[in-house]
Amino acid sequence: MEVKQIVLDLCAFNDEQEWFEFKENWFQPETLGEYVSALSNAAAFHYKKYAYFIWGISNTTHEVVGTTFN
Repeated sequence: MEVKQIVLDLCAFNDEQEWFEFKENWFQPETLGEYVSALSNAAAFHYKKYAYFIWGISNTTHEVVGTTFN
């Protein structure tokens, strides 16, 4: 499955799930590792092959809004 379709499928959920997270421009290096670890553990717990941390998506509306994060 291509990345664009994965993002659209995740945006179709009513709420974020434990195994994926949306952010617009958030970046805190000391916290990012904790997020990635938690997402990975949640994906395993929910029998998901992957976890996702996606920048450029609104947390509340799940619209693609872009990001300035580089």
